[in-house]
Amino acid sequence: MKLDLSCPTCGSDDIMKNGTTRRGKQNHKCRDCGRQFVENPQWKPKDKDIIALVNLLLLEKIPLARIVRTVGVSASWLQNYVNKYYQKVSR
Repeated sequence: MKLDLSCPTCGSDDIMKNGTTRRGKQNHKCRDCGRQFVENPQWKPKDKDIIALVNLLLLEKIPLARIVRTVGVSASWLQNYVNKYYQKVSR
């Protein structure tokens, strides 16, 4: 049985079914690179444009609550991003 999917990492179309996730979605596995993925993921990484906008607003000293409302990201994501961002800054 051939699936009409391609691996998001390597682009290979040599895909096999690999059970289901705990949320009930069909899990797939790439035979070439071994990556596991679902067809329509619930969680997607943020676009580079959104991250660039968040970085700009952080440099402008905009409050986090206003960044959440303006950009449309969750407060928990923004707090985790800020914590990781400031850990990289040298003191």
